[in-house]
Amino acid sequence: MGKKAAVIKGDGVGPELVSSMLRVVEAAGTNVEFIMCEAGAQWWEANGGDSLIPPETWDTLGNTDAGFKGPTTTPGGTGSPRSVAVSIRQKFNLYANVRPIRSFPNTQKPLGDVDFVCVREGTEGLYFGKEVQLTENVYIAIRKITRPACRNVARYAFEEAVRRGWKSVVAIHKSNILKMTCGTFLEEVDKVKHDYPGVELEEYHIDNIAQQLIKNPQIFNNKVLLSTNLFMDILSEECSALVGSIGLIYSANIGDNYAMFEPAHGSAPKYAGLDKVNPVATVLAGAWLLDYLGERENSKAIFEAAEKVISEGKKVTYDMGGDAKSSEMVDEIIRKIA
Repeated sequence: MGKKAAVIKGDGVGPELVSSMLRVVEAAGTNVEFIMCEAGAQWWEANGGDSLIPPETWDTLGNTDAGFKGPTTTPGGTGSPRSVAVSIRQKFNLYANVRPIRSFPNTQKPLGDVDFVCVREGTEGLYFGKEVQLTENVYIAIRKITRPACRNVARYAFEEAVRRGWKSVVAIHKSNILKMTCGTFLEEVDKVKHDYPGVELEEYHIDNIAQQLIKNPQIFNNKVLLSTNLFMDILSEECSALVGSIGLIYSANIGDNYAMFEPAHGSAPKYAGLDKVNPVATVLAGAWLLDYLGERENSKAIFEAAEKVISEGKKVTYDMGGDAKSSEMVDEIIRKIA
């Protein structure tokens, strides 16, 4: 039986980038069947309802081996639906949101070469999405932290370190202020650590590590950075700047029985249809999906081709100092695969 993947093209630049990703995985010779489905702000504006994801898409997601999501727009304001990514993470318990942060050859490296992985808890924290109005002037947001979710994401982080042959997991928290929530997170990480005697556990306060990542990012090379949902959402964005462009950052949302892959950047509506946006994050998220579904060689071929195109620097997009269109960079990646 061939593997199947659900594909959400998304909003803004999403559809064109996802089409590029599909061209690349087909060029690599994938056997995965990709099933297109709708979700996002554009669909919701036309159809309404309390979700950015239609019921048919939930069915498709539930009947496939993995999902892929192009960048989607999340409407703001009270009463608007929660984001596509958060909805999928919570529904399928995709507790580990994973972003490799690695410098590519011949690219702008504002603070030098970096190579580490950000692992973020993906289902709870402040993204639990519960806010309460207490009085006319007072509003509170609830930060939900559970032991099972902390345990799951901690285990993923230690497993990731072992997979890569790395020796350290860095737990990021603010337990001197958030004594119960961050305290529980730390307790669970510490318990999991006992199962991995070969991997050490370091601890940083969130404010301190935000500074250290600018001052001396290399101290985190070959380490897995681990934190709760909002803290790591912000930090992984800061880390993305260390490789020169968020257009290079691919990510995955991984649970026990399902995974959803996506570029880390937003839908950039002002660039929609201009054939301008860096395709690398979307293409490599697609390559990672192939790896997850057992097509290691195809995945490797795409990663190597993209790296060659980037290091040659001839057919790269504006954010990398080049003048190639997005589609031209994709053509070049496909040529390298062939």
